Amino acid sequence: MAKAGRGGHDASGSEGSKGAIIAAAGANLAIAVTKFAAAAFTGSSSMFAEGVHSVIDTANQGFLLIGLAHSKKPADEKHPFGYGAEVYFWSFLVAIFLFALGAGFSTYEGVIGIVSGEAELTSPLIALGVLFLAFCFEGYSWSIAFREFQHRRRGKGLLRDFHDMKDPSIFVVLFEDTAACIGIVIAAIGIGLSWATGNHVFDAIGSILIGLLLGVTAILLAIEVKSLLIGETADPEIEALIREKLGARPEILAINEFKTLHLGPQDVLLTMSIDFQDGVVSQRIEALVSEIERRIRERFPIVRKVYVEVQSQSGHRDLAREDQETHSAG
Repeated sequence: MAKAGRGGHDASGSEGSKGAIIAAAGANLAIAVTKFAAAAFTGSSSMFAEGVHSVIDTANQGFLLIGLAHSKKPADEKHPFGYGAEVYFWSFLVAIFLFALGAGFSTYEGVIGIVSGEAELTSPLIALGVLFLAFCFEGYSWSIAFREFQHRRRGKGLLRDFHDMKDPSIFVVLFEDTAACIGIVIAAIGIGLSWATGNHVFDAIGSILIGLLLGVTAILLAIEVKSLLIGETADPEIEALIREKLGARPEILAINEFKTLHLGPQDVLLTMSIDFQDGVVSQRIEALVSEIERRIRERFPIVRKVYVEVQSQSGHRDLAREDQETHSAG
Protein backbone atom coordinates (compact mmCIF):
# COMPACT_ATOMS: atom_id res chain seq x y z
CA MET A 1 0.00 0.00 0.00
CA ALA A 2 1.26 3.46 -0.86
CA LYS A 3 0.91 6.14 1.74
CA ALA A 4 -2.23 8.16 1.34
CA GLY A 5 -2.16 11.92 1.47
CA ARG A 6 -1.59 13.42 4.87
CA GLY A 7 -1.37 10.07 6.60
CA GLY A 8 2.37 10.31 7.07
CA HIS A 9 2.68 13.93 8.19
CA ASP A 10 1.78 13.69 11.84
CA ALA A 11 4.54 15.37 13.87
CA SER A 12 5.88 17.48 10.98
CA GLY A 13 2.34 18.59 10.12
CA SER A 14 1.69 19.72 13.69
CA GLU A 15 4.96 21.65 13.84
CA GLY A 16 4.24 23.23 10.46
CA SER A 17 0.83 24.40 11.69
CA LYS A 18 2.33 25.84 14.87
CA GLY A 19 5.07 27.64 12.93
CA ALA A 20 2.56 29.23 10.55
CA ILE A 21 0.40 30.40 13.48
CA ILE A 22 3.32 31.88 15.44
CA ALA A 23 4.58 33.73 12.34
CA ALA A 24 1.10 35.15 11.74
CA ALA A 25 0.67 36.16 15.40
CA GLY A 26 4.02 37.96 15.53
CA ALA A 27 3.34 39.83 12.30
CA ASN A 28 -0.18 40.84 13.33
CA LEU A 29 0.89 42.09 16.75
CA ALA A 30 3.58 44.33 15.28
CA ILE A 31 1.22 45.54 12.56
CA ALA A 32 -1.57 46.32 15.06
CA VAL A 33 0.64 48.63 17.12
CA THR A 34 1.81 50.46 13.99
CA LYS A 35 -1.72 50.81 12.59
CA PHE A 36 -3.13 52.23 15.82
CA ALA A 37 -0.31 54.76 16.02
CA ALA A 38 -0.95 55.80 12.42
CA ALA A 39 -4.73 55.94 13.01
CA ALA A 40 -4.24 58.23 16.04
CA PHE A 41 -1.93 60.49 14.05
CA THR A 42 -3.97 60.66 10.83
CA GLY A 43 -7.55 60.26 12.08
CA SER A 44 -8.29 57.56 9.48
CA SER A 45 -11.38 55.39 10.12
CA SER A 46 -10.22 52.62 7.80
CA MET A 47 -6.76 52.64 9.41
CA PHE A 48 -8.35 52.28 12.85
CA ALA A 49 -10.55 49.46 11.51
CA GLU A 50 -7.43 47.75 10.16
CA GLY A 51 -5.78 48.11 13.58
CA VAL A 52 -8.73 46.40 15.23
CA HIS A 53 -8.59 43.72 12.52
CA SER A 54 -4.91 43.02 13.34
CA VAL A 55 -5.61 42.82 17.09
CA ILE A 56 -8.43 40.34 16.47
CA ASP A 57 -6.21 38.30 14.16
CA THR A 58 -3.54 38.17 16.88
CA ALA A 59 -6.10 36.96 19.43
CA ASN A 60 -7.38 34.41 16.92
CA GLN A 61 -3.91 32.99 16.47
CA GLY A 62 -3.77 32.67 20.25
CA PHE A 63 -7.00 30.65 20.09
CA LEU A 64 -5.47 28.37 17.48
CA LEU A 65 -2.36 27.78 19.59
CA ILE A 66 -4.58 26.91 22.57
CA GLY A 67 -6.49 24.48 20.37
CA LEU A 68 -3.30 22.80 19.13
CA ALA A 69 -1.95 22.47 22.67
CA HIS A 70 -5.19 21.03 24.08
CA SER A 71 -5.62 18.63 21.16
CA LYS A 72 -2.42 16.84 22.22
CA LYS A 73 -3.76 15.91 25.66
CA PRO A 74 -3.90 12.12 26.10
CA ALA A 75 -7.19 10.26 26.28
CA ASP A 76 -8.73 9.79 29.70
CA GLU A 77 -11.76 8.11 31.24
CA LYS A 78 -14.11 10.96 30.40
CA HIS A 79 -12.76 11.42 26.86
CA PRO A 80 -11.67 7.95 25.72
CA PHE A 81 -10.98 9.08 22.15
CA GLY A 82 -8.76 11.97 23.20
CA TYR A 83 -8.99 15.72 22.68
CA GLY A 84 -8.13 16.01 18.99
CA ALA A 85 -11.35 17.90 18.20
CA GLU A 86 -10.31 20.76 20.52
CA VAL A 87 -8.60 22.45 17.60
CA TYR A 88 -11.91 22.41 15.70
CA PHE A 89 -13.72 24.06 18.63
CA TRP A 90 -11.16 26.85 18.97
CA SER A 91 -11.14 27.38 15.21
CA PHE A 92 -14.91 27.84 15.32
CA LEU A 93 -14.41 30.47 18.04
CA VAL A 94 -12.05 32.26 15.65
CA ALA A 95 -14.86 32.54 13.07
CA ILE A 96 -17.30 33.85 15.69
CA PHE A 97 -14.76 36.31 17.09
CA LEU A 98 -13.84 37.56 13.61
CA PHE A 99 -17.49 38.10 12.70
CA ALA A 100 -18.78 39.57 15.95
CA LEU A 101 -15.86 41.90 16.70
CA GLY A 102 -13.91 42.35 13.47
CA ALA A 103 -16.77 42.75 11.02
CA GLY A 104 -19.07 44.45 13.52
CA PHE A 105 -16.60 47.04 14.77
CA SER A 106 -15.20 47.92 11.33
CA THR A 107 -18.69 48.44 9.92
CA TYR A 108 -19.70 50.50 12.96
CA GLU A 109 -16.58 52.67 12.70
CA GLY A 110 -17.28 53.35 9.03
CA VAL A 111 -20.93 54.26 9.63
CA ILE A 112 -19.96 56.63 12.47
CA GLY A 113 -17.38 58.23 10.15
CA ILE A 114 -20.01 58.88 7.49
CA VAL A 115 -22.62 60.19 9.94
CA SER A 116 -20.23 62.46 11.86
CA GLY A 117 -18.64 63.90 8.71
CA GLU A 118 -15.15 64.15 10.19
CA ALA A 119 -12.54 66.55 8.81
CA GLU A 120 -10.02 65.55 6.19
CA LEU A 121 -7.14 63.24 7.01
CA THR A 122 -3.89 64.40 8.56
CA SER A 123 -0.66 63.22 6.90
CA PRO A 124 -2.20 60.57 4.61
CA LEU A 125 1.27 59.70 3.30
CA ILE A 126 2.14 58.33 6.73
CA ALA A 127 -0.98 56.17 6.67
CA LEU A 128 -0.18 54.86 3.20
CA GLY A 129 3.41 54.13 4.23
CA VAL A 130 2.22 52.17 7.26
CA LEU A 131 -0.21 50.22 5.09
CA PHE A 132 2.61 49.36 2.70
CA LEU A 133 4.72 47.98 5.53
CA ALA A 134 1.70 46.12 6.89
CA PHE A 135 1.11 44.55 3.48
CA CYS A 136 4.73 43.34 3.41
CA PHE A 137 4.41 41.75 6.86
CA GLU A 138 1.04 40.18 6.08
CA GLY A 139 2.38 38.92 2.77
CA TYR A 140 5.28 37.23 4.55
CA SER A 141 2.91 35.57 7.04
CA TRP A 142 0.65 34.51 4.17
CA SER A 143 3.60 32.98 2.28
CA ILE A 144 4.52 30.79 5.28
CA ALA A 145 0.95 29.50 5.63
CA PHE A 146 0.67 28.98 1.86
CA ARG A 147 3.90 26.96 1.75
CA GLU A 148 2.54 24.69 4.49
CA PHE A 149 -0.71 24.35 2.56
CA GLN A 150 1.19 23.51 -0.63
CA HIS A 151 3.15 20.88 1.29
CA ARG A 152 -0.06 19.12 2.32
CA ARG A 153 -2.34 19.59 -0.67
CA ARG A 154 -3.38 16.66 -2.85
CA GLY A 155 -3.31 18.29 -6.29
CA LYS A 156 -7.08 18.06 -6.82
CA GLY A 157 -7.52 21.78 -7.43
CA LEU A 158 -7.13 24.75 -5.11
CA LEU A 159 -10.71 24.90 -3.81
CA ARG A 160 -11.03 21.11 -3.48
CA ASP A 161 -7.75 20.88 -1.56
CA PHE A 162 -8.92 23.66 0.77
CA HIS A 163 -12.20 21.85 1.38
CA ASP A 164 -10.48 18.48 1.95
CA MET A 165 -7.92 19.84 4.43
CA LYS A 166 -8.59 18.57 7.96
CA ASP A 167 -6.22 20.94 9.77
CA PRO A 168 -8.12 24.21 10.35
CA SER A 169 -5.06 25.97 11.76
CA ILE A 170 -3.64 26.18 8.24
CA PHE A 171 -6.67 27.33 6.29
CA VAL A 172 -7.77 29.70 9.08
CA VAL A 173 -4.42 31.51 8.92
CA LEU A 174 -4.59 31.55 5.12
CA PHE A 175 -8.13 32.96 5.15
CA GLU A 176 -7.21 35.60 7.73
CA ASP A 177 -4.01 36.68 5.99
CA THR A 178 -5.75 36.82 2.62
CA ALA A 179 -8.52 38.97 4.12
CA ALA A 180 -5.88 41.13 5.81
CA CYS A 181 -4.02 41.78 2.54
CA ILE A 182 -7.26 42.63 0.73
CA GLY A 183 -8.32 44.83 3.66
CA ILE A 184 -5.05 46.75 3.49
CA VAL A 185 -5.61 47.43 -0.22
CA ILE A 186 -9.17 48.62 0.53
CA ALA A 187 -7.90 50.91 3.31
CA ALA A 188 -5.21 52.33 1.02
CA ILE A 189 -7.74 53.06 -1.73
CA GLY A 190 -10.10 54.71 0.77
CA ILE A 191 -7.33 56.88 2.23
CA GLY A 192 -6.02 57.73 -1.24
CA LEU A 193 -9.45 58.81 -2.50
CA SER A 194 -10.07 60.86 0.66
CA TRP A 195 -6.71 62.55 0.21
CA ALA A 196 -7.28 63.25 -3.49
CA THR A 197 -10.85 64.57 -3.09
CA GLY A 198 -10.72 66.03 0.39
CA ASN A 199 -13.83 64.00 1.23
CA HIS A 200 -13.52 61.83 4.34
CA VAL A 201 -16.48 59.68 3.28
CA PHE A 202 -14.23 57.49 1.09
CA ASP A 203 -12.11 56.55 4.10
CA ALA A 204 -15.27 55.69 6.07
CA ILE A 205 -16.61 53.62 3.17
CA GLY A 206 -13.28 51.76 3.19
CA SER A 207 -13.88 50.85 6.83
CA ILE A 208 -17.37 49.52 5.98
CA LEU A 209 -15.97 47.45 3.10
CA ILE A 210 -13.34 45.98 5.43
CA GLY A 211 -16.16 45.02 7.81
CA LEU A 212 -18.06 43.29 5.00
CA LEU A 213 -14.86 41.50 3.95
CA LEU A 214 -14.31 40.20 7.49
CA GLY A 215 -17.93 39.12 7.72
CA VAL A 216 -17.70 37.05 4.52
CA THR A 217 -14.39 35.55 5.68
CA ALA A 218 -15.89 34.61 9.06
CA ILE A 219 -18.91 32.94 7.43
CA LEU A 220 -16.73 30.88 5.08
CA LEU A 221 -14.54 29.79 8.00
CA ALA A 222 -17.57 28.87 10.09
CA ILE A 223 -18.96 26.70 7.28
CA GLU A 224 -15.68 24.81 6.86
CA VAL A 225 -15.04 24.30 10.58
CA LYS A 226 -18.68 23.29 11.23
CA SER A 227 -18.23 20.34 8.88
CA LEU A 228 -15.14 19.25 10.81
CA LEU A 229 -16.92 19.61 14.15
CA ILE A 230 -19.79 17.42 12.98
CA GLY A 231 -17.31 14.81 11.75
CA GLU A 232 -15.70 14.16 8.36
CA THR A 233 -14.37 10.97 6.85
CA ALA A 234 -10.69 10.40 6.16
CA ASP A 235 -9.22 10.51 2.68
CA PRO A 236 -11.11 8.02 0.44
CA GLU A 237 -7.76 6.79 -0.82
CA ILE A 238 -7.11 5.21 2.57
CA GLU A 239 -10.28 3.13 2.29
CA ALA A 240 -9.55 2.18 -1.33
CA LEU A 241 -6.04 0.94 -0.54
CA ILE A 242 -7.10 -1.00 2.56
CA ARG A 243 -10.02 -2.64 0.73
CA GLU A 244 -7.70 -3.59 -2.11
CA LYS A 245 -5.16 -5.25 0.19
CA LEU A 246 -7.70 -7.01 2.40
CA GLY A 247 -9.72 -8.17 -0.59
CA ALA A 248 -6.68 -10.04 -1.87
CA ARG A 249 -6.50 -12.22 1.26
CA PRO A 250 -7.99 -15.69 0.65
CA GLU A 251 -9.36 -15.92 4.22
CA ILE A 252 -11.57 -12.84 3.74
CA LEU A 253 -14.88 -13.28 1.95
CA ALA A 254 -16.01 -9.64 2.03
CA ILE A 255 -15.68 -6.29 3.79
CA ASN A 256 -19.25 -5.46 4.79
CA GLU A 257 -18.74 -1.95 6.08
CA PHE A 258 -15.88 0.53 6.27
CA LYS A 259 -16.14 3.82 8.17
CA THR A 260 -13.61 6.49 9.11
CA LEU A 261 -13.94 9.62 11.22
CA HIS A 262 -11.52 12.47 11.89
CA LEU A 263 -11.29 12.91 15.67
CA GLY A 264 -8.65 15.58 15.04
CA PRO A 265 -6.42 16.82 12.19
CA GLN A 266 -4.00 13.92 12.69
CA ASP A 267 -6.25 11.41 14.47
CA VAL A 268 -8.56 9.07 12.54
CA LEU A 269 -10.92 6.43 13.92
CA LEU A 270 -11.45 3.45 11.60
CA THR A 271 -14.11 0.76 12.01
CA MET A 272 -14.91 -2.10 9.66
CA SER A 273 -16.97 -5.25 9.51
CA ILE A 274 -15.35 -8.31 7.88
CA ASP A 275 -16.88 -11.59 6.76
CA PHE A 276 -14.32 -14.42 6.89
CA GLN A 277 -14.52 -17.67 4.93
CA ASP A 278 -16.44 -20.40 6.77
CA GLY A 279 -13.43 -22.69 6.97
CA VAL A 280 -11.21 -20.22 8.85
CA VAL A 281 -10.84 -21.25 12.51
CA SER A 282 -11.28 -18.76 15.32
CA GLN A 283 -7.59 -18.73 16.28
CA ARG A 284 -6.66 -17.77 12.72
CA ILE A 285 -9.33 -15.03 12.68
CA GLU A 286 -7.93 -13.56 15.90
CA ALA A 287 -4.43 -13.57 14.44
CA LEU A 288 -5.63 -11.97 11.20
CA VAL A 289 -7.52 -9.21 13.02
CA SER A 290 -4.43 -8.35 15.08
CA GLU A 291 -2.27 -8.35 11.94
CA ILE A 292 -4.76 -6.16 10.05
CA GLU A 293 -4.80 -3.57 12.85
CA ARG A 294 -1.01 -3.54 13.10
CA ARG A 295 -0.45 -3.18 9.35
CA ILE A 296 -3.01 -0.37 9.01
CA ARG A 297 -1.40 1.61 11.82
CA GLU A 298 2.07 1.09 10.36
CA ARG A 299 1.04 2.16 6.86
CA PHE A 300 -1.23 5.02 7.93
CA PRO A 301 0.05 6.66 11.16
CA ILE A 302 -2.90 9.05 11.03
CA VAL A 303 -5.20 6.07 11.76
CA ARG A 304 -4.69 5.77 15.49
CA LYS A 305 -7.72 3.70 16.46
CA VAL A 306 -8.85 0.58 14.56
CA TYR A 307 -11.86 -1.56 15.43
CA VAL A 308 -12.60 -4.72 13.45
CA GLU A 309 -15.91 -6.55 13.77
CA VAL A 310 -16.29 -10.16 12.56
CA GLN A 311 -19.71 -10.41 10.96
CA SER A 312 -21.37 -12.41 8.19
CA GLN A 313 -22.74 -10.61 5.14
CA SER A 314 -26.28 -11.80 5.87
CA GLY A 315 -26.05 -10.67 9.49
CA HIS A 316 -24.78 -7.27 8.40
CA ARG A 317 -27.61 -6.88 5.88
CA ASP A 318 -30.22 -7.80 8.53
CA LEU A 319 -28.87 -5.23 11.00
CA ALA A 320 -28.65 -2.56 8.29
CA ARG A 321 -32.26 -3.22 7.32
CA GLU A 322 -33.39 -3.01 10.95
CA ASP A 323 -31.55 0.29 11.39
CA GLN A 324 -33.17 1.67 8.26
CA GLU A 325 -36.63 0.64 9.44
CA THR A 326 -36.00 2.21 12.84
CA HIS A 327 -34.94 5.51 11.29
CA SER A 328 -37.90 5.47 8.91
CA ALA A 329 -40.31 4.87 11.80
CA GLY A 330 -38.74 7.67 13.81
